[in-house]
Amino acid sequence: MEESHIEDAETQNKLEVAPALISVHPSQKSVAVAVGSDLRVFDLIENCSVTLVDESDGPSSKGSIRAIRYAASGKLFVSAGDDKLVKIWSTESWSCLYTICSEKRVTAVAISSDDSHVCYADKFGVVWVVELDGIIEGKVLPSKKGAQLLSHYCSIITSLEFSPNGQYILSADRDFKIRVTVFPKKPLEGAHEIQSFCLGHTEFITCTAFVSTPEVTQGYLMSGSGDSTVRLWDITSGSLLDTCEVTTVAGHVESNESEPPTQVTVTDICTIPNSSLAAVTIQSFQGIFLLSCDMAAHTLSITKVIKIPGESFIPTSISVSASTRLLWMVSGASNLPGSNHPGFSRVQVISCIETESSSILGDEHIPGGTKLLEQLQGKVPIEESVMSAAAEAVRAAMSSLLMKKQYSDEKREFRKRTRNDKKTTQ
Repeated sequence: MEESHIEDAETQNKLEVAPALISVHPSQKSVAVAVGSDLRVFDLIENCSVTLVDESDGPSSKGSIRAIRYAASGKLFVSAGDDKLVKIWSTESWSCLYTICSEKRVTAVAISSDDSHVCYADKFGVVWVVELDGIIEGKVLPSKKGAQLLSHYCSIITSLEFSPNGQYILSADRDFKIRVTVFPKKPLEGAHEIQSFCLGHTEFITCTAFVSTPEVTQGYLMSGSGDSTVRLWDITSGSLLDTCEVTTVAGHVESNESEPPTQVTVTDICTIPNSSLAAVTIQSFQGIFLLSCDMAAHTLSITKVIKIPGESFIPTSISVSASTRLLWMVSGASNLPGSNHPGFSRVQVISCIETESSSILGDEHIPGGTKLLEQLQGKVPIEESVMSAAAEAVRAAMSSLLMKKQYSDEKREFRKRTRNDKKTTQ
C-alpha cells in the first residue's frame, strides 16, 4: 500500500509541470508569455512591460496557467489554468474585467469572433460558456459564472476553437475525437446539436487550428496528436481529407530511445492568417515544420523544416501576428523537478516564415529587443542544461496527463480520496 501511495504522489508531482505558453496580439501590439502562475506581457507599441491590474471580484491566480489567448479583435485576452480561475483582460488598460470561478481545473479557452462569448473547458470534459456584456473600459465588472454548454463525459478536453464564421465550436479530447457542435443562438441554454465527429486519430489530440484563405473563408481544420500525425478535416461532414506523418522527415527528428521512433507528439499548430500554411512543433525537435494545405486538392505536405541552432530550444508554444507574419516561439516550463526556480522561458522569433529567406532573429533584432526578453524571460541568458531538463519534464508531464492509465481498485480509491480538483464551494 505504501508503494502505491508513493507512485500516486509522484504522478501528481509530474502533473504540476506546465509548459511555457506564448500568444501575440493580432496586430502585434503586445506579446504575452505564461510560465507557471506568472503572466508576463510586453507592450510593443510603447516598448515597455505591462503592469496587470486585477481588481475584479475574484481571487488572484496562483496555479499554473494552462491556456492564454487574444481575441481575434485584439480587444480581449483570456488566461486560465490549474487554479480554476478564468480571467478576461482588456488589452487597452490590461485590467481584469471578469473573473470566472470554474468547478474544475481549466484546460482550454476560446473567444467568439464578435467578443460576445468566452468558452472554457475543464479537466472533466465539460465546456462552459460566459456571455459578455461588452467591453467596458475603466469599470470593473462583477464576477460571472459559466453555464454548461456541452460535455465530453470525463475525457480531458485539450483544445477549443470557434470556426471562422462562428457557426460551430470544436472541442478535441484525450480520447482521440473532435466534436463539432453548432454554437446555439442562446448559448446559456446549452448546445444540443452536434454537426459531426472527426474520428481517425489513434492517440490523444493535442492541438487544433483552422487554415483558411480569402477564397476559402470557411477553411478546413488541422489537428495534431500523439499519434505522430497532423490531419486535415472537413468539419461539416467530419470527413478526414488527408493525413501527414511528421516522422516522414527522417533525419530531422531525434527520437527518445525509450519510445518507438514512429511515435512523436505534435505539440502545437499555428496557422498563418489568410494563407494555406501552418507552423507545427513536435516534442523533442529543436525547430518547426511548415505545412502547406492545397485547398483544392485537400492535401497536406511538408514544405520546410527550420532547425534552431545552438542551445536546446524545443518550442513548447508558438503564435503568429496577422500583421507582421513573425512567428513567435517560447520554450520553457514551470515547477521543474529538482529545481528551486518556479519557472523559466526562452523566446525566439522567426521572420519571413512563408518565404525561402526565413531566418531566426537575433535577440537584438526581435521587436522590443533585450528589454522585451528581460520581461518575458525574467533573465536573458539561460543555461542549455536547464533548457534540456525543461523539454524532458514537459514531455513526461504531457504523457502522464494524456496517456490513459489502468489502475488497480486500491489505487483508484486512493486517487479519489486524495485528488485536489474536487468541486469548490462558490
